[in-house]
Amino acid sequence: MMMPDAPDDAALRRILQSMRMVAVIGVSANTIRPSYFVARYLGLRGKRVIPVNPGLAGQVLLGEPVVATVAECPPEVDTIDIFRRSEHVLPIVIEAMTALPNLKTVWLQIGVFSPEAQAICAERGVNFIQNRCPKIEYQRLFGELRMGGFNTGVISSKL
Repeated sequence: MMMPDAPDDAALRRILQSMRMVAVIGVSANTIRPSYFVARYLGLRGKRVIPVNPGLAGQVLLGEPVVATVAECPPEVDTIDIFRRSEHVLPIVIEAMTALPNLKTVWLQIGVFSPEAQAICAERGVNFIQNRCPKIEYQRLFGELRMGGFNTGVISSKL
C-alpha cells in the first residue's frame, strides 16, 4: 500500500505549529534560492533555523552558524527540512535518527521523495512529509498565500 506524501491538513497545521527548531539541510546563502527564503520565512515565523551545508560551514547565515552535517546540529532540533536530491535523503534521515533525539518531523521539499526514509519514519513514529514545502503549506493553511503567488517578502528584478 502506498502511503500519502503528507498527513491531512489538520495534522499539517499541528506539525507546523509545534515546530520549534528546524535544521534546513542544503540551505543556500544565495538570497533568491528557495532554500534561503524558506529558511528565512521559518525564522520570521518564530522557528529557530539551523543552517546545514558543508560548503558554508563556519559562516553565519540568518543569525546562526552554519554546520556541515546533521550530526553537528543542536540535539533540540525537532524538524529537518531537506533541500537535497532524492538519492541523498536516506543517509541524511538515518543520521538524523541517531543524532537528533528530539526529532519529530522529517520534511522533504517539492520534488524530493524517499519511500525508504518514509518507512523508517513510520517505524519510529516520526512525522514524514515529502514533495511539499513548509513555507507554502504554512501560507496555505494559515491564510498567508497571496494572490501574486508565493510571497517571499523579497522584491527583486534579478533572475
